Amino acid sequence: MISQRSKYALRALIALARAETSIMIGDIAEDQRIPHKFLEQILLDLKRKGIVQSKRGRFGGYALLRPADQITFGEILRLIDGPIAPLPCLSRTAYRRCTDCQSEKSCEVRRVFSEVAVSARLVLDRTTIAEAVGARLSKAPRRARKHVAF
Repeated sequence: MISQRSKYALRALIALARAETSIMIGDIAEDQRIPHKFLEQILLDLKRKGIVQSKRGRFGGYALLRPADQITFGEILRLIDGPIAPLPCLSRTAYRRCTDCQSEKSCEVRRVFSEVAVSARLVLDRTTIAEAVGARLSKAPRRARKHVAF
């Protein structure tokens, strides 16, 4: 399962993608039913990682820093939760050998979950925030995505 933090981050990014201008954090929190303080922490984290930007003042708030069609679900899940492979021996960024496994090559459990990981990677790494909103919000052509590890 993804964390509540990741779920809130994705919902906040979708709200920002729908907006034509910056949105105040209180409006996002209310519309998306996200606790204000928790959302504040999430958006600050996404700001540090170059996903959103903030402006102070009367017309301030948060906005996407990159076009919504260049931000994938997989990228956000990895930024917020870290590796998302179903087994530690399938993670490419945080690989750990399973202590109870005699051989990765002959492990039936690993083989099945490897297919799950590949399928999930394909969906998460090609599904953008713009697609979740239901429209391409940037006129830039969609580029082929490089294969990103869990």
